[in-house]
Amino acid sequence: MAKVEKKAAWYDRIAWGIAIPVAILAVISLYAIWVAAANDSSVGSPVKMVASQAIWYVISVVLIIFVMQFDADQLYRVAPIVYGVGIVLLIAVLFLYNRETFQSTGAKSWFKLGPLTFQPSEIMKPAFILMLARVVEKHNALYSHTIKNDWILLAKIAAWLLPVAVLLKLQNDFGTMLVFFAIVVGVILVSGISWKIIVPVAIVAAAIGATAILLVTTDWGQVVLGNFGFKAYQFQRINSWLRPYADTSSGAYQLWQSMKAIGSGQLFGAGFGKVSVYVPVRTSDMIFSVIAESFGFVGSCALILIYFYLIYKMVDITFETRNAFYSYISTGIIMMLLFHIFENIGMGIDVLPLTGIPLPFVSQGGSALLSNMVGVGLILSMKWHHRDYMFSTAGDF
Repeated sequence: MAKVEKKAAWYDRIAWGIAIPVAILAVISLYAIWVAAANDSSVGSPVKMVASQAIWYVISVVLIIFVMQFDADQLYRVAPIVYGVGIVLLIAVLFLYNRETFQSTGAKSWFKLGPLTFQPSEIMKPAFILMLARVVEKHNALYSHTIKNDWILLAKIAAWLLPVAVLLKLQNDFGTMLVFFAIVVGVILVSGISWKIIVPVAIVAAAIGATAILLVTTDWGQVVLGNFGFKAYQFQRINSWLRPYADTSSGAYQLWQSMKAIGSGQLFGAGFGKVSVYVPVRTSDMIFSVIAESFGFVGSCALILIYFYLIYKMVDITFETRNAFYSYISTGIIMMLLFHIFENIGMGIDVLPLTGIPLPFVSQGGSALLSNMVGVGLILSMKWHHRDYMFSTAGDF
């Protein structure tokens, strides 16, 4: 008896446990955007918005297929290149930013290419994850885990994060900066760094976080932060979060209406395609309110369970491949998605402050969708290349 190599069929090399939930989320996205646009004349034609999102999904699928062709060695080699391209784009947008978006949001984070707008920080997310995975994998391959070496690894991670954080600060895009911090925290936790370092660093970070919360939630604190470059619209979002009922006609209007819409859905919702509460610009940041109003608490939980299953399958494939470099990549992607999910839903129900973070695979927008789908493509590539060959037992020739 001898083992004979047999090429696995292409459909056996696809992680359907990831592909199918993403496809379901795509359908939910098109539905939610249609309903939101149909009930808000200010955002444009529902047909046009749904068609635009569908086109972005088609482009994203093509991009996934392209990304899946790269194995671990190739991804390791291209990581510095894509990181460098991302940094160049983050610098360029500081000079070539969309003036209209800047006037309305105060952020210099969008390019405008004809009728399209593009946010380079979204492309930087998977690029940064690749570079971070390379840095950690290379360090761990060369050095053992001692206190000294772990501090060196932390310094390397900080060095690669610093340019991104500075450029995002210059763009006034604090929400996106938080996503990068979440990615770094996740990768650090699985990097093998000693808990003798992680625990004290976490205590210091918690103290800084508590101080920051004190500053942003008090009038005197906001004055202090204002002297360090924080903008009035950022404080307005914090005030809206803390007191959404204080002034529902201006800064807190969108949040207040979102909370009303979510609450009106009750247990089972108003029904398919039915919404009655007006929420301005609902297609992006407040897209969750469409699901909650249409399908209620049950439908909202179903959406969260789809996300939970998607994350679970991503973790499952990571364990299956048993590749350190891949594990750091998948950790970064999972942390990116988890932060987006919790922040978007949390801000819609006033548990977390407004940050302009979209709901993955559901919110309208091409830049964020491309970023998330590249992440999906990176994880799909794990199984695509890990199962290049399946083995069967055959008789002696």
